[in-house]
Amino acid sequence: MKRLLASIHDVGPRFEAEVDALLARLTGHLGAPRLAMLVVPDHWGEAPLTPGTPFATRLRGWADAGVEMFVHGWFHRDTTEHHGIAALKAKHMTASEGEFLGLDHATALDRMTRGKALVEDIIGRPAAGFVAPAWLYSDGAMRALGEAGFALAENHGRVWSPMARDKVLTRGPVITWASRSNARQLSSLAAAGALRHLLQPAKVVRIAVHPGDAHVPRLLDSIDRTFRAFRRGGRVPSRYADLAS
Repeated sequence: MKRLLASIHDVGPRFEAEVDALLARLTGHLGAPRLAMLVVPDHWGEAPLTPGTPFATRLRGWADAGVEMFVHGWFHRDTTEHHGIAALKAKHMTASEGEFLGLDHATALDRMTRGKALVEDIIGRPAAGFVAPAWLYSDGAMRALGEAGFALAENHGRVWSPMARDKVLTRGPVITWASRSNARQLSSLAAAGALRHLLQPAKVVRIAVHPGDAHVPRLLDSIDRTFRAFRRGGRVPSRYADLAS
């Protein structure tokens, strides 16, 4: 069976309208809300996710409908001063969004465990896993994943199980888009176009969308073409948890 995994990143009260639009769009391609949401507990320290609020109620409703809920950092904002390779990653792979790229083990573990407890309290079930903002992890963050009790984790190149000695469940690049500048839009459009063809033989394809995509028509058009390209061949919309079964 060839699987298709879809996710909406940066889910939280700050981007409620964008999440609604993307969820409707992706559900149209998938036939059901068989996708993952990556939940940010307090985006940039300005949009806290609070139990008992209308958005928290919606989050639980989506989980009840079958959406997998991943913890996606805590603030999503990177405030660490980086050096060496980490500095290159912070500059070229994200715009101050790689929160876990420079965290030490203790800080990473604290934010992971608090985020897990918050999300699980709201949705009333275990979180599906953890995905670091911008898919970037420090060594300390990598060690903390299993200690925090996450069954699944993901970066740009693979999905693995921290609770099973970091067993790799699938490999291959995530198809995603960048909206924050014209140059990044163009490069992500080109990458998506190429990957629509190159990944056709793959057993598992991952597609990730972000709130910023919802405001750029040419990105939305590329997202639609990408889903259609993989659905035409009968690829099955799946859950991340299916990889471990």
